[in-house]
Amino acid sequence: MFKNQNRLASIRRVAAWSSGAVILAWVSAAAVMTMQGPSTFTIDAANSRVLIEVGRSGMFGFAGHDHEVLAPAVTGQVTFDPGDWPRSSVSLHFDASALKVTGKGDPPSDVPKVQSVMLGEQVLDVRRFQTVAFKSRRVSATPRTPNTVDLVIDGELTLHGKTRPMVIRALTTLEPDGMTARGAFAIRQTDFGMTPVTAGGGTVRVKDEVQVQFDLKARRAS
Repeated sequence: MFKNQNRLASIRRVAAWSSGAVILAWVSAAAVMTMQGPSTFTIDAANSRVLIEVGRSGMFGFAGHDHEVLAPAVTGQVTFDPGDWPRSSVSLHFDASALKVTGKGDPPSDVPKVQSVMLGEQVLDVRRFQTVAFKSRRVSATPRTPNTVDLVIDGELTLHGKTRPMVIRALTTLEPDGMTARGAFAIRQTDFGMTPVTAGGGTVRVKDEVQVQFDLKARRAS
């Protein structure tokens, strides 16, 4: 009997804790969603991450290597109004010369060469085109939970001196003091005037389409 009573007491404690956690989550979400007017947030570069995955193709693509590139020090601002999402805006940019080949998937001896080619005239040409930037034109949101929304951000990406339309989808978590946005999208190098690198007479080449993954954190601007 005592075992059953102890078990019932444990179940009640877990239920009470769970209920409290749910209530706290709803209260926190309500604090965010009921903010009056637009709020501005600044990208927290130290806790944000943008990763670019460059694959290989061609007849002997298996003989090449995939490359992973990290974009550090992303800066920018996010302005959003939970009561009027279309008024929201996103502005992001980073220094193209700061892109770093992580070395994942590459022999250590190849990393300096890959880094040099990526930044050089053959690809990014960072001496002429120093900034990569994205600026939104329209934002729409679909609520998923009390404090998460699916965002569709219609904007323009500027890369290698070319500006092209881009639609980015992000799962965004709203918090009382900030937000986190996670998602992925693809870009084609040739859309921005870049020629995918080839080797071995074209039997091994970098894919035109590269994948971009992002995990961005923003804090309320002081």
